[in-house]
Amino acid sequence: MTQAELEAAHAWEADDAVPGRPEMTELRRRLRLHQSRWREAHGHPPGTQPIVPQPGKPWRLVGSRLPLDYAQETGASFVTDAARAAARERLAVVEPNQSIDRRRIWADLLWSPALALNVFSDRAVQRALAPDVTEVRFEHSPGRLDPAYLGSLRSFDALLVLDDGGVLAVDVKYHERAKAETPKPENMWRYREVAERSGVFAPGAVDELAGRSELAVHWLEHLLLLSMLQHESGTWRRGTYVVVHPAGNSDTARLCARYAELLDDRSTFSVVTLEELPLPGPVRERYLPA
Repeated sequence: MTQAELEAAHAWEADDAVPGRPEMTELRRRLRLHQSRWREAHGHPPGTQPIVPQPGKPWRLVGSRLPLDYAQETGASFVTDAARAAARERLAVVEPNQSIDRRRIWADLLWSPALALNVFSDRAVQRALAPDVTEVRFEHSPGRLDPAYLGSLRSFDALLVLDDGGVLAVDVKYHERAKAETPKPENMWRYREVAERSGVFAPGAVDELAGRSELAVHWLEHLLLLSMLQHESGTWRRGTYVVVHPAGNSDTARLCARYAELLDDRSTFSVVTLEELPLPGPVRERYLPA
């Protein structure tokens, strides 16, 4: 996979390079090239950067995207009827304080929230995680900015609701690399409260997670799930925060292993690779290079 090969497919992006982690650079470039070739093989036109070009301003072709109008009209990024229906249904609803990048959901073939719709709209995949799934909510938060939960804008790529009051809160990583973030200091009192009430963290773990860390996203999304289990309504009786990623995403695998070491009780945290799921053929073709 050479630069010339990537450029010919409009798949060369300098941002795909991850300094010091050549295996992640290779994965990110391979996944972008795969999406460009998948698009071309299915007769879809290439998209652009920016997603919607402005008259008189620079733009360029991007092989791992679709033109926005075309993507919205055809639903081409969603490869099953169930996924297309789930995408249109979700984007017709506005949850309080939500912030969804609708353009990328339709047009960016690498976008993980779109991957979640393709994967978790499938009943066989749902049953592989839990046999008693009654509902799936995409790009969902139980309450953005609600201090009864986490007081944040965090959401899950998918929330699988189970018939016994349980939930599986899913975070999908595909092309993403590890990046450090700092939890908001003004919300730290609530983060610590939820963490301490949960009893799942090892001694000293919360102090480590409270600072700038590559584990911030995993911690905050896990805390959102834990806040649901602690909610005074008693709606959710049990739950697990599930991270889903391609086996080759070594950044996500490494971070999940590190995060698990900070837990005394791992019953609310799980990791699943895309390859382990019974993906429909079109979804497997779409996301997993041969």
